[in-house]
Amino acid sequence: MTASVAIAPGGTTGAALSVLPGVLRKALGWADAHRSGFELPPDVLEPHIEVNRTLKPLGELAQLSTTIHRSTTPDAPEHQAAGDLIAFAWDQVHAGDLLLELLRAEPFAAYPYEIYAAFAGYGLRNEGFERLAGTLSATRGWAHTEQQANRELGLINSERRVGAAPHADAGEVLARTWLGGLSEPWMFEGPSGYALTHTVFHITDWCCLPERMPVDVDAYLRAWLPPWIDGCLESRQWDLTGELLAVAAALPGPPPTELLDAAWPALAAAQAPSGAVPETGPTVPPAPTPAADDRPDTAKQAAYADDRPETARQGDAGPGPDPYPFLACYHSTLVTAFAAALSLKRLTTHRADAAPAGDGSRRTSRTGRTKGAAA
Repeated sequence: MTASVAIAPGGTTGAALSVLPGVLRKALGWADAHRSGFELPPDVLEPHIEVNRTLKPLGELAQLSTTIHRSTTPDAPEHQAAGDLIAFAWDQVHAGDLLLELLRAEPFAAYPYEIYAAFAGYGLRNEGFERLAGTLSATRGWAHTEQQANRELGLINSERRVGAAPHADAGEVLARTWLGGLSEPWMFEGPSGYALTHTVFHITDWCCLPERMPVDVDAYLRAWLPPWIDGCLESRQWDLTGELLAVAAALPGPPPTELLDAAWPALAAAQAPSGAVPETGPTVPPAPTPAADDRPDTAKQAAYADDRPETARQGDAGPGPDPYPFLACYHSTLVTAFAAALSLKRLTTHRADAAPAGDGSRRTSRTGRTKGAAA
């Protein structure tokens, strides 16, 4: 039994807002309950340790939690939860000292710099790391590192966050990407889809600065995101669906409400009761609805109202059993939380802005947009 992927054209008005708070709460609850999966082993600096199983998940936790924190209001439980996860991740890298050791050992590698930039985006800094990074980023080798264009955009954004001068012009690098070239939409497939989403993440500082998106890229994405997301849902590519929904929420101007209303209920249906979302494939069936007399007190079970000690909460996978191995769902679950926070912010802000003003005045277009951004 799998989640339904059928989405009605246009969706139901308000359908996204009806599911997004729960999706975000459950996904963040899953991440909090599975902190042990993000913990670094004591020998993480040894050559035989796989980066993709250790530092990569922790860096993604820090980066996506930073955007969630920036996208939620200070009084929201999710804001506090995201901040707690960032603090946990910062502790894992010993307040940046571990990343400094990595940079010393691999001065040619970009990934310690990019992981550090996730923390810098939250305001966490390590003086020793930034001193060495400043020296390395001024070298010819750094400026001429050969890498794919969308990865180079990630490094440019990291340099901005850390406060270093970008080694290349972001606009010129964007023009070399699959997205920047406005590729034929029927050429879209998995690898190009992930290249596209990360291009958007990097040019918009992980979706927090939509005004950086050029007009032609905005128009292209508004035209082709709906069929791409529909195809991903039909083929059960939940992780890529989440990334594309984050892109949709990062478009400048009014959010694509019809697309979000159509797609979010389908992705919400793929989320397990524990909050986990698999990367691809069949999903677990939803938990049966208990009889009225057997229903738990949901107010007492609310993920962020739990007054148990933190160590007890960390072992709690939430409602129901945890159906997927950690490595098969951690990224897609974090991406779902990331996209949900962005979508929730854009939709609620747009609804408030669109409400009639009490004095009868009409809202004018935004001012101060960066040159070249969509109106």
